[in-house]
Amino acid sequence: MSDPVLFYFDFSSPYGYFAAQKIDETVADFGRRVTWKPIMLGAAMKETGNVLLIDQPIKGDYCRRDWNRLARYMEVPWTMPDKFPIATLAAARAFYWLDDGDPALARKFADAAFHAYFGEGTDITEAETVADIAEPLGVDRDALLTAVQDPAIKERLKIETTQALEAGVFGSPFVIIDGEPFWGSDRLWMIRRWLKSGGW
Repeated sequence: MSDPVLFYFDFSSPYGYFAAQKIDETVADFGRRVTWKPIMLGAAMKETGNVLLIDQPIKGDYCRRDWNRLARYMEVPWTMPDKFPIATLAAARAFYWLDDGDPALARKFADAAFHAYFGEGTDITEAETVADIAEPLGVDRDALLTAVQDPAIKERLKIETTQALEAGVFGSPFVIIDGEPFWGSDRLWMIRRWLKSGGW
């Protein structure tokens, strides 16, 4: 099949950050492409009644250790942001605005935004900061700042999040391959096997 693999994530998700490093190449090995879809993870957590990993006793400490360990294993930049988690509305809106005109540029922006937050510890909550990240990529700063306040772009993110929930997405990262769901960055090996075999 040639339908795109759907990759759902929140820019404030550490495991989303790690999965983002490998998802494209994992899928490309099998002649498939990825459609990146940022969502509002808070809406999914509200729907499921879940709470933040770092706020869960014992599990929160484990996750902090795991993120550091995973970064060393993957050899990717990592720093635990001072402000975590954050609202990533501006980054997600900017992504969809860019994606409508230039999907390749939107992907570069996603990488840059993830790197700024988890690679450098930069708080990417504010639209001005998001514009700072996008501008070196050739994005018109003023146009982006206008776009993230556009009611249509705001609604687009809400719709994407609602559709994700309807498709069964409840966390970040979350991958759907031809209707088959996979949750978590630790499922990349299973995604590879699924694509190779066509399922089981």
